[in-house]
Amino acid sequence: MPKGRGETSYKDTAFGIIPRSKLIPLEIEGIKRVWDFVLQKRQQSKIPLTPEFLKKIHHVGFAWIFPEIGGKFRTIDVEVSLHTPPKFYLVPQLMKDFCNDLKERLKHLPSIQEENYLDELSELLAWTHHRFLWIHPFADYNGRIGRLLINIVLLNLDLPTIELQVETPAARKRYVKALQAADEYNLAPLKKIIEKAIEEAVKEI
Repeated sequence: MPKGRGETSYKDTAFGIIPRSKLIPLEIEGIKRVWDFVLQKRQQSKIPLTPEFLKKIHHVGFAWIFPEIGGKFRTIDVEVSLHTPPKFYLVPQLMKDFCNDLKERLKHLPSIQEENYLDELSELLAWTHHRFLWIHPFADYNGRIGRLLINIVLLNLDLPTIELQVETPAARKRYVKALQAADEYNLAPLKKIIEKAIEEAVKEI
């Protein structure tokens, strides 16, 4: 039944059934835990781009809130707005192929001194972000992990991390439209959002 104005949603968590207002601080803490984990890992070595590591960071961020889904690929089929992600049983192989493809694409990224570096980098990040979300490997928090993933790529390249603007209604609308365009094989709008985020990050250095 659709929720009426003023009603809220509730989630069954490790802390009991709680409203959205109480879940938000837990999610913020979860993202902080993931960032701390990733940054600590990067101090030791390059961060592995594998399905196992992506499951690990999802576990670190969200298993303490949602033990049943944290760190596990989804076991159900889902609908995401206008997109129907692949069947759940295809996810493990798709994620393996995705990670292998990403590692191969990184090998062919131009040198940072080359004129087309920013263009190629933003294209790669747009593809990475969209492909991950297209697969939609987890039951929840794919957007957050997907945005973290492109920052993992940047950290491995010793580049500044970026923040995609998705918080305001207008920015969220642009972001969703860009993802929908990418579903139709047009990465240009998402690439533009990422290029702007890179420019903003560079300004802050």
